[in-house]
Amino acid sequence: MADDNRGKWHRLPKIKLKLNNKNLAKNMRKIEGVTVRHAHKFIIKRWSNILEVQRYVIAWTLVMGLLIASTGLQLMWSQQGYKTIAPVDNGTYAEAVLGPINTLNPLFATTSAEQSAGYLMFSRILSYDTTGHLNYDLATNITLNDAKNIYTVTIRPDAKWHDGVKLTAADIVFTVNLMRNSNTRTVMSGWSNISVREVNSTTVEFFLQSTYAAFEHALTFPILPEHVLGSIAPGNIRENNFSQNPIGSGPFKFSFTQDVDVTSSRKVIYMARNDNYYGGMAKLARFQLHVYGTTDDIINALSINEVNAASDLSPADLGRVNAKRYSISVNSVQNGVYAIINTKSGLLQDISLRRALQIGTNTATIRDRLPAGTPTLDLPFTNDQLSGDVPHVPQYSLVNAKKILDDSGWALNSKGVREKGGKELTISVVTIKSSELESVLEVLAGQWRSMGIKVNTQVVDPTDVSQSVIQNILQPRNFDIVLYRLSIGADPDVYAYWHSSQISLQGLNFSNYSNVISDDALSSARARVEPALRNAKYITFARQWLSDVPAIGLYQSTTQYVSSINVHSFDKSNRLVSEVDRYSDILNWSVGSKSVYKTP
Repeated sequence: MADDNRGKWHRLPKIKLKLNNKNLAKNMRKIEGVTVRHAHKFIIKRWSNILEVQRYVIAWTLVMGLLIASTGLQLMWSQQGYKTIAPVDNGTYAEAVLGPINTLNPLFATTSAEQSAGYLMFSRILSYDTTGHLNYDLATNITLNDAKNIYTVTIRPDAKWHDGVKLTAADIVFTVNLMRNSNTRTVMSGWSNISVREVNSTTVEFFLQSTYAAFEHALTFPILPEHVLGSIAPGNIRENNFSQNPIGSGPFKFSFTQDVDVTSSRKVIYMARNDNYYGGMAKLARFQLHVYGTTDDIINALSINEVNAASDLSPADLGRVNAKRYSISVNSVQNGVYAIINTKSGLLQDISLRRALQIGTNTATIRDRLPAGTPTLDLPFTNDQLSGDVPHVPQYSLVNAKKILDDSGWALNSKGVREKGGKELTISVVTIKSSELESVLEVLAGQWRSMGIKVNTQVVDPTDVSQSVIQNILQPRNFDIVLYRLSIGADPDVYAYWHSSQISLQGLNFSNYSNVISDDALSSARARVEPALRNAKYITFARQWLSDVPAIGLYQSTTQYVSSINVHSFDKSNRLVSEVDRYSDILNWSVGSKSVYKTP
């Protein structure tokens, strides 16, 4: 029974479907008609609307894309607003300098390389800041007594030597006594009449025989460690091992010296950051001084990336530096280039001849051979050292210069050379081997020859021991005119160059200049500390100096510095007293840069 029911349940009813062809065709036509009408109504008639909608969709899509893109850019700019470019710390700076470098003891430093090393490794009581003004280094306070002849200096208590020993006032006393002792043979001069006393570990007193207004500028000498050199006789200091392995207290400490090429004096001085420097840690971890014998060697070192910066290049060298890879800075320094006239030499004892040379010298043409912006220098001072009624050099005039010679009886002969009493007007001009000075000498000699003067020139190589500039030319005054650079400094005290007391074998009055009015003005100016009174005295001296013509000011010196575009060295707006003052902000120098978030 169960089986029968199951079979009935699955049996499907038979459905008979009768198809009428006529009705089917009719229904299909109706469906087709409806479909066509709907297509025409909803598609064909509205096709233009679809295209319009498509345009709107595309437009809105573009708008949305722009909104998204602008949002992304805004986000990126917003993030950049919180970022800045910062220098990378702990880099290595490799600087090329001119040598030779025979000593690392700063009391004997004479070359650029030796002076640069001394600045980086040794401290001073005072130093020049980025504005060219004196500022405290080791000192924290300086007082002057009522008589203006005793300076009391207080130094910082946290200064240490590179070996960890504390730097004290005793080290300053020791260094000054070395400079006062002639047996030391230091290049530091002028200390024989100054005594010094240690008051306590952080206080020292300097005693002057009389008031000396510029004395604080003398406190920029480097300090040596008594605990290292105190047992060495002054006469043996120079040859002591300290000169090759110094211990200083500056921002960098000596590591080692590499002799690259003995024949060319090619060396590298390796220095490491002094992490205990009282002035703060430098950003650089290492500093290398690459010492070269010539500027050609320095140019080559730059071209092969041996160094990333260079000093001591002359203006003529700058054209050989790749300006796409290196930044070039030209900064004036407190030095002046002069045509120094030996007022006791033959024909040049005649003041009329000296005045003819002065008026017949076109310094503008000379500066055309130098970097753009090279400052003028008409006086024995730099341009900003005097104020008020400052005298001016007579205006250049070849006609007037010739007239002075005519009136003095110097007539042109058949050879175009002036002569008097059968003697030709002949002068000799000597200078030091340097592309800059040699170029200036060429222009200067040409100008004087155009006046009918016979000019003989000589170039002396300072590296040639047989041609010692100091011993063979300057000290014996063995010249008519010397084209030479004088270091004027930050203070206008030029007593050493122009006072008659300095006419001696060891003196620096190379022109043998002597005038009672000038002597009195120079002596009085250095004996007064009041700026206005000193200024008035120096104006008096400058006026007499221009009238007597012991020298002709040609231009203020500049220093040329080249650095790779990826290094951060001294700011080009810094004011330099001397070339080594480029290191006044050495703690901020770095190599390379990176993007970092700003600190809120």
